[in-house]
Amino acid sequence: MAEFFRKTTASLVALWLPLLVAAQLLNPVSWTFTQHVAKNGTTELRFTATIDNGWHLYAMNLPEGGPVSTTFTIEKPQGATLNGSVKSLTKPTTTFDEIFNMNLSYYSNKAVFVQQVTLTDPATFQIKGNVHFMACDNTQCLSPTTVAFTFTGNGTSKNSLTNKTAPSNEPGVGTSQTSSPDTTVEPTLTDVKAGSLSSLWQPVIDQLKALGETTLHSDTSWWMLFLAGFLGGLLALLTPCVWPIIPMTVSFFLKRNNKRRKAVGEAMLYGASIVVIYLALGLGVTALLGASAMNSLSTSAVFNILFFLLLVAFGLSFLGAFELTLPASWTTRMDKKADTTSGLISLFFMAFTLVLVSFSCTGPIIGTLLVQAAAMNSLLAPATGMLGFSLALAIPFALFALFPSWLQNLPKSGGWLNTVKVVLGFIELAFALKFLSVADLAYGWGILNRDTFLSLWIVIFLSLGLYLLGFIRLPHDNKREHVTVTRLLLAMAALSFSVYMIPGLFGANLKSISAFTPPTSTQDFNLNTHEVKAAYTSYEAGMEAARLQHKPVLIDFSGYGCVNCRKMENAVWQAPAVSKLLQEDFVLITLMVDDKSPLPNGSYTVKEAGTTRFIKTVGDHWSYLQRHKFGANAQPFYVILDHEGSPLRPSYAYNEDADAFARFLKEGLDAFHAHSKN
Repeated sequence: MAEFFRKTTASLVALWLPLLVAAQLLNPVSWTFTQHVAKNGTTELRFTATIDNGWHLYAMNLPEGGPVSTTFTIEKPQGATLNGSVKSLTKPTTTFDEIFNMNLSYYSNKAVFVQQVTLTDPATFQIKGNVHFMACDNTQCLSPTTVAFTFTGNGTSKNSLTNKTAPSNEPGVGTSQTSSPDTTVEPTLTDVKAGSLSSLWQPVIDQLKALGETTLHSDTSWWMLFLAGFLGGLLALLTPCVWPIIPMTVSFFLKRNNKRRKAVGEAMLYGASIVVIYLALGLGVTALLGASAMNSLSTSAVFNILFFLLLVAFGLSFLGAFELTLPASWTTRMDKKADTTSGLISLFFMAFTLVLVSFSCTGPIIGTLLVQAAAMNSLLAPATGMLGFSLALAIPFALFALFPSWLQNLPKSGGWLNTVKVVLGFIELAFALKFLSVADLAYGWGILNRDTFLSLWIVIFLSLGLYLLGFIRLPHDNKREHVTVTRLLLAMAALSFSVYMIPGLFGANLKSISAFTPPTSTQDFNLNTHEVKAAYTSYEAGMEAARLQHKPVLIDFSGYGCVNCRKMENAVWQAPAVSKLLQEDFVLITLMVDDKSPLPNGSYTVKEAGTTRFIKTVGDHWSYLQRHKFGANAQPFYVILDHEGSPLRPSYAYNEDADAFARFLKEGLDAFHAHSKN
């Protein structure tokens, strides 16, 4: 259900926010290099990575075929010998990644690595090297970056990415230098092989700004989470546990006072108490576990198995197999407190009674919302989700207190509420399979591949449709003489959804539910071989081909370790309108910024903002092109160019809206034709 909320709210937000994400240099990982004297008399070289909230740094020694591992390269030391290799003092989080179909480990917030050395000549001691790493968040991955370091015998460590020093408060440490973000890009090539760069590399950052490129970024994640919570609260209002409480609580307030104004005020305070309780719940969870611990739980296989079992239990309960309720003594005690106390305290206990009574219906919604919030790895994320949920739950009580006559128009509790409960039961069973799928992939059981998953979903939603039509009756159902129009429409939707999923058994993409299903690599029978691939993986070669073919260029800055790049290729590029444009009207150039192949003409160095960078691999080369020419370093990153390397439209980033991407291509194509005529 958390994934359902995420996909739904992402689609809504995409309609409101600008479609283009600005190009700007990001630096979510900063490094500090320090020296420590260990207890055994050896010297420890510590490498500390500080990671911005929402970002993660991949661990060392990841399997082949995955993203870029954090790698430390140390040159031959002077005046010292190395004791073993670099080790991590921070335990990484390990989770199964559906894109790469493997277990991946990463660090959040902070990571500490250590290399032990034995000093043989402190006067001449010097160790040089670099750390090569890659950082990602939920929407983008940055180009792999190399940071150089130097340790010397006078108790200092030097970082080539900074011009300022910061004293350390740790014992046994001299001074350290910390990397800082590049605020400007002023490249000066100092050792470039002849002909390796061309006029096509001229920066176009000002041209992009003139076309409408903006540096304004909107953090939509918080709004999406708030909206997901609000939608969950609206859904909770329709459940059999919450609906009957509406007239009961409003009546409670009106009986307390003869003056309607005071009753209305108390009802609004009651709604505020509901908000406070749920906010306290959200903040309490993260205060108890911590943001990083919650994120680890949300991605662990054990947690997903437990959540699968929880959703199955709730689903079967909704279907009528048994009743899940809290101990009656709890709610009775809260109800007595509300009756025997007065003032704000009585309102608070009444709100607490609502929370307890409605738990059996709101529990699954709150649980999935907290799972979604945990993935954001922020202390405030659960509180944001709970704020949206509690507002949706509290607002109706205040409104009915203001307009008590509305209660007469409310439908009475009855069979329709049981129908809502059963529908939720089927949906709970369907979404439980998503969590089982994560655990199955993590442990490699192979019991829930894409074919099996889709088959179960088809059966579940087919059963839901038959239930709504009256062909299936459950223990709490009454015999019906006819099917209402509402039930008929819902049944048609459920049956249509079942039919929609059938082509997926043969390999169809099923983009609308791709976030839920296992990866297509687990499919036993797949007839879908359609795939859009770039004709060129070299910038200069692709530009020359575009000139000869008289077509505009679409540059795709991508990476093997870029999850959202794969999402764009699978969900957007294969859309008919996009696929036709890419294959017929553009020369598509894909540049992999994490390609580890060595440069054919050898390495070279560049200076950016006074810092020397080593360009050793093909990926380094294309990453430098993106930074130098376009002033950006996040992937995926798309830009349309003419034959001189000038942009025709503002850049485009991660957005799984195929229509928006098609418009981006068409506008670039029109601009190219208009430019050619001039």
